[in-house]
Amino acid sequence: MKPKLNHTFHITFFSIYIICITSCFSFGQKMINEQSKLVKNVDEFQAAIQSINPGDTLLIANGIWTDVELKFNANGKEENKIYILAEEKGKVFFEGQSNIKMGGQYIHLEGLVFRNGYTATSSVISLQKDKSTPCNYCRVTECVIDDYNPPERFDTDYWVEIYGKHNRFDHNYLVGKRNRGVTLAVRLKNERDRENYHRIDHNYFGYHPILGSNGGETLRVGTSHYSLSNSNTTIEDNYFERCNGEHEIISSKSCQNIFDNNTFYECQGTLTMRHGNETLVENNYFIGNRKPNTGGIRIINETQTVRNNYLEGLTGYRFRGALVIMNGVPNSPLNRYFQVKDSEMSQNLVLDSDYIQLCAGSDEERSATPINTSFKNNIIYNNTSKNDVFTIYDDVSGIEFKGNILSPNIEMPTYAKKEISGFKKKELNFTNTDGLNRLKDFPDIGTKSKKERPTADNTGVSWYPKKNYQIEFGKGKTIKVEPGENTLLEAINKAESGDVLVLTSGEFHQTRSIKLDKTLSIQSADGNAQPMITFERSPLIALENGGALSLDGLHISGKESDDYSGNAVIRTSRYSMINNYKLFVNNCQITDLNVNHSFNFLKVYKNTFADSISITSSNFKDITGHVLNLDKEFDDTGIYNVESVVINQCTFENIGGSAVKLYRGGRDESTFGPMIWLSDSKFVNVGHDKRNKNDSAIHLHGVQHAELSNLEITDSKKINLHLIVGDPVIKLKDIEIQNSEEIKSNSKAYQAENINYKN
Repeated sequence: MKPKLNHTFHITFFSIYIICITSCFSFGQKMINEQSKLVKNVDEFQAAIQSINPGDTLLIANGIWTDVELKFNANGKEENKIYILAEEKGKVFFEGQSNIKMGGQYIHLEGLVFRNGYTATSSVISLQKDKSTPCNYCRVTECVIDDYNPPERFDTDYWVEIYGKHNRFDHNYLVGKRNRGVTLAVRLKNERDRENYHRIDHNYFGYHPILGSNGGETLRVGTSHYSLSNSNTTIEDNYFERCNGEHEIISSKSCQNIFDNNTFYECQGTLTMRHGNETLVENNYFIGNRKPNTGGIRIINETQTVRNNYLEGLTGYRFRGALVIMNGVPNSPLNRYFQVKDSEMSQNLVLDSDYIQLCAGSDEERSATPINTSFKNNIIYNNTSKNDVFTIYDDVSGIEFKGNILSPNIEMPTYAKKEISGFKKKELNFTNTDGLNRLKDFPDIGTKSKKERPTADNTGVSWYPKKNYQIEFGKGKTIKVEPGENTLLEAINKAESGDVLVLTSGEFHQTRSIKLDKTLSIQSADGNAQPMITFERSPLIALENGGALSLDGLHISGKESDDYSGNAVIRTSRYSMINNYKLFVNNCQITDLNVNHSFNFLKVYKNTFADSISITSSNFKDITGHVLNLDKEFDDTGIYNVESVVINQCTFENIGGSAVKLYRGGRDESTFGPMIWLSDSKFVNVGHDKRNKNDSAIHLHGVQHAELSNLEITDSKKINLHLIVGDPVIKLKDIEIQNSEEIKSNSKAYQAENINYKN
């Protein structure tokens, strides 16, 4: 085991180093003068870089540079750096299949924008020209990578790769990474890349939608193979907003890294010490705003320090808890879970957060409980109704608990029905300062940093607009649509994303399929008089990249559909969709999907993914296929088709296939879904078609969270549960099953209450 690092000395040494390099690195735009050389194309750039000298400045001309690869080596000096700058920031755009690979030393790159395309190589910006030429003492600042993704969601690339030593990546704006691959990776492949003392600071890491697979980290330092090597990378003063790719927002996979004064805003995941030792995590802000699955900090491995962090409004469970200490694997290989040893969680302020998880992941393999570890002087305070905050999965005798304060409503933590000492309940008074809750009587609890808290306004760049990448219905104009042939298609083609189409009473007949690549709402003008939509071609609506759909108060009938098998009302693209979609259905009637067999309401294809599907107060009747068929990721690698499904107050009658079929195979634990909430609904004659291969009315395979409540199931096939991944939460309550098959499960690891069978 490596010797324990003196974090105080490390910070002092690194701060001196940062002061030195910051004083040398004045902003590049100040280096523009009459001697600066303007290059207008790749040939001019390559010619200029061959003869560049320390102190020279190259200006990349304004305009759009398409399918450009700048691959170069240059060597400045500490007192005379080489500057490669945009002629004007916000006016130089790299598009198509463009990228930069740079090597050498004392290079300053500034002001470029990557958009409207994707890299043709493994990364967009690489601080390594080739295997023998990394960057040292270089800086990348005020650059933008905006939604720069390939068309295939599971094609892998990195946006930024940092090699070498003593590099700085700061004040950049990275948003909209949608495909598999880390947004920013610190690479430790060679000895020259270790003990690197990189600084990653003041960056804006923006919207990263759920990938539905491993490989969606926003930031990773090292890999398991080199995880026992020191990286000595500092990540500070950054803003992470809605970085939801997978469990690990940040994956620290090396030793002696520092995470200081970062803000994590509504991020579904945790800062995870996945591999490596001697990590310091302090003075960070985790603001969940009670959004689903928002998480905090997770400890694995040895000599980890988590102190003086502020965590509020986090709802994540299991590996996404507010504070998590994992169990390890005895004699763990490098790529699994090392036992937690000699670590501490101290002086953290946890407010209105749902879960603190101790010995998380405990199972037959992860049986090594934490040892020589402390949980001290933390304050856990809840004003919400949540009171069973602590979940303890295994023996915690190796954790010292001391000086912790709980709000009066929180239950005392227990293990084996025995209360754990080291906690007391106390009423506390908070003051709201700068949007955060503070405690005057406990100045040492929570963040102590005197630096400015990172926000969306003081990170990234000032000259590029920050976009809202969230799918939002109803933000546009309202458009009235009259009945008739293809009038709906014509209105959709003219509408803009966010618009609401209001259908008057009557029949809307479609002779052509509708391709939807925008966010639209289609609703009835009168909720009591549902307009009818009929269609000939299948599907009625094809959701393409960028498409999202909300239906309200409609009657959709398949009675006029072409007499072919395999029809669908809605289907996803046949090809990989890089954009996640949403589908909302409320107060709708879906009928007559029976002109031929296997007529589905929703049909999805492989490599497509829904953030959420919500069906409420709707009726489905006379359907030969499935209603929701979400089972096309059958490779058993942890990939799946939808994150969350909500079904409430619905009726399913005469359905040949399953009402709901969710599938996630494999044992990967880096993601949280799929999840389903199914309540207050009726199922009559569901699942009996001979082509229903899963032989179920409701089929849930590998689902991570399921709550089924207040259901009536009559003359139908079974509820089938197949539980395989992690520690799924499956709750069944108040279900009446009449003249139907019994619930089937491969495991008893689910909760069942008031399940009544009647013949």
